Amino acid sequence: MKCACVRECVCISLIAYEMAASSLDAEAAAAGQQDKAGSGSYTTAATAHQIDTDSWQQVGVLLVVGFNCAYVLSFSNLMMAPLGWGWGIACLLFIGAASWYANWLLAGLHVIDGQRFIRYRDLMGFVFGRKMYYITWFLQFITLILGNMGFILLGGRALKAIHAEFSSSHSPARLQWFIAATGFVYFAFAYFVPTISAMRNWLATSAALTVAYDVALIVILIKDGKSNKQKDYNVHGTQAEKVFGAFGAIAAILVCNTSGLLPEIQSTLRKPVVSNMRRALLLQYTAGAAVYYGISVAGYWAYGAAVSEYLPDQLSGPSWATVLINATAFLQSIVSQHVHISYTTFFSSSPLMA
Repeated sequence: MKCACVRECVCISLIAYEMAASSLDAEAAAAGQQDKAGSGSYTTAATAHQIDTDSWQQVGVLLVVGFNCAYVLSFSNLMMAPLGWGWGIACLLFIGAASWYANWLLAGLHVIDGQRFIRYRDLMGFVFGRKMYYITWFLQFITLILGNMGFILLGGRALKAIHAEFSSSHSPARLQWFIAATGFVYFAFAYFVPTISAMRNWLATSAALTVAYDVALIVILIKDGKSNKQKDYNVHGTQAEKVFGAFGAIAAILVCNTSGLLPEIQSTLRKPVVSNMRRALLLQYTAGAAVYYGISVAGYWAYGAAVSEYLPDQLSGPSWATVLINATAFLQSIVSQHVHISYTTFFSSSPLMA
């Protein structure tokens, strides 16, 4: 996943300044033209997804709820604890700003010389050739696989935590059972909601669930932080452990700020696709980032270096609050996970580069 993010930033830096202006000019020039069918303005590759259907508000909300998923329950441990206050806050701000700028530039490369690139691999193949096309295809696929494995694991853990709250004795129920149940739920949702545009009816529900568990989590974290008088904010471990932990934290910050799927997401937007995508990105990197950054910082503030890898395990609130946080996080993750898994159809909806 880290490789995909690094690849994204490097590739954008190489091509953005030369081609962003031509992309905007191409979009403006193409806006007044019609294709042979009389229904579009660009040359667009075939895909099973719906193109030119979604508003920037819909995509913006999709990005906000997609990144404010169950992963935020581990961000304090993954991103802040290995870096400490100074480096942690600095990396959050710097990498967040760099990711915003990189995606802002990438959005400007969606249309080049009248051709609309709806897949990351198509854009990389057009700019760097056939070899980069296949490298991008492979890295994107690995990124999606790893990301969705994490979603399933987090969903299973949330279900097990709920079961533990209602179990009067130590239950033999194993995490694998809940992982299997989570996978089944994700599969059923993907079957009935096959495309990203079809998720528009679920975004309001997902947003409500996001607000529910974020607010409950913040309230309990503030309560625990005030009552915890012995906080240790030192970074522990050997020098080697600190170095590797810092690199892991930076990788986690990169992943939490970008998906590596921006051209695919942008393909669903209505024209003008460049300015609309940039509006959606503004919503993600302001309202969206404020939430998952806020939880990350609040969790570290409340528990210090001892912050758990899964925040609900450490909360001191009542049982109903723990159940609420785990239940809403699980339900919201169904939609967030689908944001990433739905784009796997892009890998089979067109032939590979000749």
